[in-house]
Amino acid sequence: MKYTNIPEFVSVKLGDIDAHIFPMKIKDVLPIYYVAVRGRDNVEGAVQRVLNKRRIASIKNFVLEGNMFFNSFILNWVDENYPVILKDKTLRIPQVSAGAQVIDGQHRLEGLKQAVEEKPEIGEQSVIIVLVQNLSTPDAARIFLNINTEQKPVPNSLVYDLFGEVRSKDYYIVRAKDIAEKLHEDPESPYYQCIKMPGSAQGVGKVDLSTVVNALKSYTIEGGVFSEYHLDDYELQYRVICNYFGVIKSYYEKEGAWLKTTNPFMSNSGCYAAIEFLCKDLISKCAEKKSFEKKTIRVLIPLDDSGLLYKDELKNKQGKEQRNIVYQYLKSALLKDVPAQNEYKF
Repeated sequence: MKYTNIPEFVSVKLGDIDAHIFPMKIKDVLPIYYVAVRGRDNVEGAVQRVLNKRRIASIKNFVLEGNMFFNSFILNWVDENYPVILKDKTLRIPQVSAGAQVIDGQHRLEGLKQAVEEKPEIGEQSVIIVLVQNLSTPDAARIFLNINTEQKPVPNSLVYDLFGEVRSKDYYIVRAKDIAEKLHEDPESPYYQCIKMPGSAQGVGKVDLSTVVNALKSYTIEGGVFSEYHLDDYELQYRVICNYFGVIKSYYEKEGAWLKTTNPFMSNSGCYAAIEFLCKDLISKCAEKKSFEKKTIRVLIPLDDSGLLYKDELKNKQGKEQRNIVYQYLKSALLKDVPAQNEYKF
């Protein structure tokens, strides 16, 4: 039996599971792995989903463009006839077909395999392997769920903030979408679970994701209002928007109306107009005061001074007209403190 010798590795205990971590050449990994699909393969450790061909093709192209993976591949050694051997401080891995079951990285490995078929020299590059042995299906499922539920990928917007040079040409749309999704997913958000996400059940959500994205995207561009006032970071932009809607929510919550259908801000036209008002009028006022805190915003837009706007005032109006009514309502609150003509000095 031919072995791949790994002289440099780290042995660790992850929870109650023993593992070895090491670099391994791609050409040595590809012959030994296989994918055990849950519901199809009747073997221990079968937790994987059916492979997605489109995703594999995308990964192949990613690799052929000169990229490589910095996150690890988790393999479960299952061949009982040819076990992994630790001898003379060297890890010896048998080159046996289907000896290692993939726990995490199945699409990446399939993409690498296709890339190597087109460009064999890629096989000389290394990837990081986390190798465990003879996992039961519950243990394999525990690792799989930990990776795919507990460890969420960061929004692309955070990557853009850290590495500006990797921005795509449509990054401003990605930024708007990331903000909209966080408004939906953040338990502290005024719009928590209130945005209609693609594929969600009927009746779930009150404002369309596309409405929030379309309202924001013209302001998240380079040179837009956020960058104009040096609010370039994703987290800062989100905090401005969240604080602003949090103030509006506080007024309606006093009347028990925030989540009600009578609330105009729980509609596409109202939410769109509110974002437009924030970006066109309110951000500059907050910037003057050097504060985007809720208490500052509350002073600038005292909505409860002249009564709250309700949806019945938008009845029988077209979308554009509805947006204008909401926009003018917010703007009139902002202009309450504007001096009268005779108070100006010339």
